[in-house]
Amino acid sequence: MKIPFDTLQSEFLRVLLKLNMDPAKAQQCATIFAENSRDGVYTHGLNRFPTFVELIKEGLVDMNAEPVLENHLGIIEQWNGNYAAGMLNATHCMQRAVDMAKQNGLGCVAIRNTNHWMRGGTYGWQAANQGCIGICFTNTIANVPPWGGIDPRLGNNPLIIAVPRQNGHVVLDMAVSQYSFGKLMQYQSNNQELPLPGGYDNDGKLSTNATDIIASKRILPIGFWKGSGLSLMLDLLVTILSQGRSTKAITETGKEAGVSQVFIAIHQPDTELTRQLIEQILDYAKSSRPEKEGGTISYPGENTLRTRAQNIKEGIPVDEGIWNKVLAL
Repeated sequence: MKIPFDTLQSEFLRVLLKLNMDPAKAQQCATIFAENSRDGVYTHGLNRFPTFVELIKEGLVDMNAEPVLENHLGIIEQWNGNYAAGMLNATHCMQRAVDMAKQNGLGCVAIRNTNHWMRGGTYGWQAANQGCIGICFTNTIANVPPWGGIDPRLGNNPLIIAVPRQNGHVVLDMAVSQYSFGKLMQYQSNNQELPLPGGYDNDGKLSTNATDIIASKRILPIGFWKGSGLSLMLDLLVTILSQGRSTKAITETGKEAGVSQVFIAIHQPDTELTRQLIEQILDYAKSSRPEKEGGTISYPGENTLRTRAQNIKEGIPVDEGIWNKVLAL
């Protein structure tokens, strides 16, 4: 089943307006959710929208809250998100970082007491669209065990790095686990095996069964001990820079709310030399012989652009059950 972008966006808007969200904020949230599905990140588009609605109803997301600047330290700002919608806070913070970068070369904005930003890549694209390198990361509730451990003590802390490019931005959007929790749930819902092991089952064996991995709560970090260390460092950075909650503090509440995030923008003038350097690096990477005959090598963000174009032309694939659930809200 496929739905036009405008239809998806208008349904999200209808539901949010029904909840009495400010029209401008509702429009922005609806657009971000629709764009996430348009770009193929269905786990943080349509599929996550009913959860977002529940968080509003539970009071964990304050529809009327606004972020407040608490501290200004040169090219660093610290904000309090006041539990507003995560994607609105994130958009605001990345824009502040971009504005500072265009004045000073670099801007860093940290925010505490915010909420799930949905697709982190949204804010990388936001920076790149304005000619800035964008870097952002967040902590989460504990759902990844540290390397050598069994109990979840680390967040699946996403890291986004975006580089502006005339012929399509280069945007890395990655969690620190082999598969994000949302992707595991997607494989589970479709009753599909993972193409590569994504965690452990209850017997401590590497598994490609999403249901077994979710049940064991032992998601596999990327690069094994390296991903474990990266998650820890990202938690340290967002917590220190924002003076907000750590993964430990978030987990103790039992709800993934009040998280901490950092947004960095770097303004590098668009020169012919910069363009040549970018193309040199991408061309060299793509010159590798493919593993399989007829295979292709893509840079981060390239498949997103391909999916975006296809979904705009053909309509956005939706889970019919979730779509009907949204229609009934």
